[in-house]
Amino acid sequence: MAEFEPVLLANIDRDDSHTLRGYESQGGYNGLKKTLKKCSPDDIVNLVKSSNLRGRGGAGFPTGLKWSFLNKKDHPIYFCLNADESEPGTFNNRILMEEDPHQVLEGIILSCYATGATTTYFYLRYEYPHAWNRVQQAVDECYEAGYLGKNILGSDFSLDIFLHRGAAAYICGEETGLIESLEGKRAWPRIKPPFPAVEGVFRKPTVVNNVETVACVKQIVDRGADWFKSMGVPADPSNPRDAGSYGPKLYCVSGHIEKPGCYEAPLGLTVQELIDEFGGGVWKGRKAKAAIPGGISMGILSADEFDCPLDFSGPGKYDCLGLGTAAVVVMDETVSMVDVLHNCCQFFAHESCGQCTPCREGTSWALKMMQRISAGKGRLMDLDLILEIGDSIGIIPGTTICGLADGAAWPMKNAIRKFRDEFENYIKETNPDGCHETVPVPALNLQASH
Repeated sequence: MAEFEPVLLANIDRDDSHTLRGYESQGGYNGLKKTLKKCSPDDIVNLVKSSNLRGRGGAGFPTGLKWSFLNKKDHPIYFCLNADESEPGTFNNRILMEEDPHQVLEGIILSCYATGATTTYFYLRYEYPHAWNRVQQAVDECYEAGYLGKNILGSDFSLDIFLHRGAAAYICGEETGLIESLEGKRAWPRIKPPFPAVEGVFRKPTVVNNVETVACVKQIVDRGADWFKSMGVPADPSNPRDAGSYGPKLYCVSGHIEKPGCYEAPLGLTVQELIDEFGGGVWKGRKAKAAIPGGISMGILSADEFDCPLDFSGPGKYDCLGLGTAAVVVMDETVSMVDVLHNCCQFFAHESCGQCTPCREGTSWALKMMQRISAGKGRLMDLDLILEIGDSIGIIPGTTICGLADGAAWPMKNAIRKFRDEFENYIKETNPDGCHETVPVPALNLQASH
């Protein structure tokens, strides 16, 4: 990897990085001051558009384009910060909020200035109490310093930020599920259209952006669109749907490696480079068996696929859903893929909100079959049934409202198709007399088995 200077994590090792004094000492809020004096909101929208910044929350939608969809004739306009970081293996937002919350807040203020929003709801994961305290302290400091409130820094721009604790559910990370939860309702994702840019919070125009996304906005305002586009992976001219993967990215790497943590690098780093150059290699001198490329909803890579580039299009070329949150979880050669898929199915069955029948029933039945396989009562045909579920649920086949079912399906499809022999051998070894059974079998009585 070419020499790279971190910007998103540049200040996190300073003792006072979370304070306003520490942030201002490193030039914090200078970009905001210049913007309010010299730039119009449209200038910032166009700057972000020209940078080709794509949302860092998972979907990778172009941020400036998303802002341009707002119905600015309808007021008030709301801004929601999605800090409900619930994807397993993901903790990059937590690092920013705990160690450099003012970078996030400056990004929010700039984003609200650009979009015309006058109220921000900072929707923060319930399980992050330290981040909550750090962000609230930073918000209070901003009000005292005149960076928030009425007529910010003597301008005509006003903004209030309210922290809101999440409902401790994975589905709240989906933008319309977040909005429903924010309004005090069950976090059931909404049917779209209308999209939040037209009808969001309280049925008013709303922007929903991720923590890392707004931190990138702050850096783009400070350093320019050309700087941002100087790193990453250019758009594929032969693919009109590829908008490129530009800028720095926060990568989480955990699991069976020597140095788990959150690291910053340009988009396009390969899984192998992340493991070797940042993670210190696979632990205990063992070999890698598999890795999750961006949170378990993105699927699974086998060890011979570690040349996969971690950009918005790379994992898709390896039969995964996408980059997701760029949270890589490494598994060594001792790991049972049966256990891995069992855990994945258990997570999604628990987190499905239950609104869509294919997701509610599909995740539940996949878990029941994996429980039976794990207990030594599996059938070879169960593997094909799980694959049928994986191929039949989600937005991509058009059966559900949100993408949770797609996220649940990809580990099923990847684990079984890429490690089929291991699943079949396990079933044959643990259930030699019944592995070829095809007639319906009774559900596993877990209570009795314990």
